[in-house]
Amino acid sequence: MRYVSTRGRAPTLGFDDVLLAGLATDGGLYVPETWPQFSAADLTAFAGLDYASLAAKVMAPFVAGSVIEKELPRLTKQAYARFTHTAVAPLKQLSANEWLLELFHGPTLAFKDFALQLVGLLFEEVLKARKQKITIVGATSGDTGSAAIEACRGRANIEIFILHPEGRTSEVQRRQMTTVDAPNVHNIALKGTFDDCQDVVKALFADATFRGEFNLSAVNSINWARIMAQIVYYIWAGVRLGAPERQVTFAVPTGNFGNVFAGYCAMRMGLPVARFLVGSNRNDILTRYFETGAMTIEGVQPSLSPSMDIQVSSNFERLLFEVSDRDGAAVSRMMDQFKQSASYTVAPAAHAKITALFGGRRLDDEGTKQVMREVRASTGELVDPHTAVGIYAARSEGLDPAIPRIALATAHPAKFPDAVKAATGVSSPLPAVMADIFNRTERFQVLDNDLDAVKRLIRSHV
Repeated sequence: MRYVSTRGRAPTLGFDDVLLAGLATDGGLYVPETWPQFSAADLTAFAGLDYASLAAKVMAPFVAGSVIEKELPRLTKQAYARFTHTAVAPLKQLSANEWLLELFHGPTLAFKDFALQLVGLLFEEVLKARKQKITIVGATSGDTGSAAIEACRGRANIEIFILHPEGRTSEVQRRQMTTVDAPNVHNIALKGTFDDCQDVVKALFADATFRGEFNLSAVNSINWARIMAQIVYYIWAGVRLGAPERQVTFAVPTGNFGNVFAGYCAMRMGLPVARFLVGSNRNDILTRYFETGAMTIEGVQPSLSPSMDIQVSSNFERLLFEVSDRDGAAVSRMMDQFKQSASYTVAPAAHAKITALFGGRRLDDEGTKQVMREVRASTGELVDPHTAVGIYAARSEGLDPAIPRIALATAHPAKFPDAVKAATGVSSPLPAVMADIFNRTERFQVLDNDLDAVKRLIRSHV
């Protein structure tokens, strides 16, 4: 399998190089040169597999020719052995044809574990084979950072630097990152928003000299391996609810578009999907795009669902590439315009392709708390505020009631105790493995939103 950049000017690479590079040298994101295809018979056979075995089958075409190709079944088994539910990604029924896909049974209680527990192992295998070391830099709005740190802590060939926006994550999210005591883990609290953190990371990769000197790599969803691993749980849920004989609809709370793009990849590979509903909070750049065809940045506002407090949805570029007939030059022009004017408009034909499959729903904090209360009252389940936004999207009007609607539960409610208590009056206790997190010592440095300051910090540790 070979990979191409969404901006069309970077070299075509194999999987191992894409894994280590993260971002393409032209600023674009890597996607497969061709989409693997699963037949109806393949999907039917998948229904009998456990999660780790399914993961190895789904991802096998993407790593063809890689040094980890033959090791993939072992690595998926190792990655998902740490999940606390025997199903790994259990489906829970909320009402008639309404389902919750629980993606929070990994070590850091969020959906990012599905990709990053595996990606950490992939890095280790490839680096060992190449006798190389890398410096990982990543930005997080809350969950990516802790999952990446958990996956990379203590690994001899990796130094990892994670930037989070100071004061804009939940306390549990922050402490999951900052209380990890490992010499290769470095936390940076940046004075700014998640988008500021993301801009710094992109600027580090854009500096060819710095990137080469420190052998930079990425764990954000700009790294194709993240998307690849997340495709699995869409296929897992679909085949359990009747695919390929019946379609399914997914509702996904997302800010950066990476999670729902993985669902789109599953559809391109053969999973029958009727529709994707994207749930947004008050930072509703994606919902505004679906409504208008224009992607326009507005100010980031703090919310009850901080992981979606984003105004630059990086992974949307991958979808643009697909609906623009893989015209890298066209995508590059839009991205340049976005950088210059904080806005771009998608051509009507491409926009029509997107809205035929995707829809957006927004929900403010009061609405989020209302959904959390309703779910608690009707099912007894506690859900975190991000999941509540997803459930709201799944309950959109106009959906075919005969098609199963699957809302993605992206985080454990215990990660957002204040929001859950305020909405329902009930607290969700932390799992035993994290029960002492508020007593652990934190380790992080606060930096101004200054690229040079971040470079100096990295230089001082690598």
